[in-house]
Amino acid sequence: MEPSYAAWSSGAAAALGNRTVVDMVPPEMRHMIDPHWYQFEPMNPLWHSILGFVICCLGIISVVGNGMVVYIFSSTKTLRTPSNLLVVNLAFSDFLMMTCMFPPMVVNCMNETWVFGPLMCEIYAMLGSLFGCASIWTMTMIALDRYNVIVKGISAAPMTNSTAMLRILGVWTFSLMWTLAPMFGWNRYVPEGNMTACGTDYLTKDWGSRSYILVYSIFVYFLPLFTIIYSYTFILSAVSAHEKSMREQAKKMNVASLRSSEAANTSAEAKLAKVALTTISLWFMAWTPYLVINYAGIFETATISPLYTIWGSLFAKANAVYNPIVYAISHPKYKVALEKKFPSLSCSNPPDDTTSVASGATAVTVSDEKAPSA
Repeated sequence: MEPSYAAWSSGAAAALGNRTVVDMVPPEMRHMIDPHWYQFEPMNPLWHSILGFVICCLGIISVVGNGMVVYIFSSTKTLRTPSNLLVVNLAFSDFLMMTCMFPPMVVNCMNETWVFGPLMCEIYAMLGSLFGCASIWTMTMIALDRYNVIVKGISAAPMTNSTAMLRILGVWTFSLMWTLAPMFGWNRYVPEGNMTACGTDYLTKDWGSRSYILVYSIFVYFLPLFTIIYSYTFILSAVSAHEKSMREQAKKMNVASLRSSEAANTSAEAKLAKVALTTISLWFMAWTPYLVINYAGIFETATISPLYTIWGSLFAKANAVYNPIVYAISHPKYKVALEKKFPSLSCSNPPDDTTSVASGATAVTVSDEKAPSA
């Protein structure tokens, strides 16, 4: 028969001479701790040190990187386009995430437990969920915008500043709705197994709590992921068809290529395939560990240890570091603005527009369409 950990308490554990990961948690936090965690010994302090150091490094890089993206896109006239408002919103969300997340977590890692009390635990978890959800759906909106421009082409209604702002407002409203729900009884926010961060409760067995995890995962993981995959699949197909027509036109004109010799070295399909693969892979890597941990908890498919819970937090927060690289730094006009405002940070000449990731296949397609008249 399996032992019942529900009967455990820190006092009983101490009386038996056993130490658990919960022992250092302040008394006012004990009511939030699931009995599941009483079976685990305290984590090696080295893990807390490593986690604190890594989160500190990621936090500083993310805050600086995303802060620069927001500043440069906002202060450069040529970058203030409706599509780039979505990129700015993504950087702003990631900036807020790491600004709010990494300082408390570093302090908690130094103390090897959560030290800010129950209310701050709930607020910390809610903000992490809010900014994560906002980032996920902003990336989805960026993919849909590219789909609208590339696949639908001139038949698509162009996105205006008003449209972009309405989408951004919708993203934040939708995210806030989901992340406030646990504050009002649909699931709850509790300390995670490593006791240095807080998140949703995936260990409570009632279906009220389980249903939140399931429905949340559908609308904040699976739906965005499949939307991004769908968008890039059709974008790649459209650009591939465009490339084929370009080659046929070049053949009729008896020329090797309608592109410049530099642009011809790398096809638009290859560039766009890299964009799609990078975007989807990094997105998948960032959020899948959290999903696996939550599903392992609600379906009891694996024993979740305190050390195991670290990886979900780490991978999700790392997403805020490489988003500026994928969506902004690879943007050619951003590179030009970066070189002007921060010359010391420029390590290469700004590339041709055809290599844009943030404006993606749009730049590739537009530059190709201009080729015949060159």
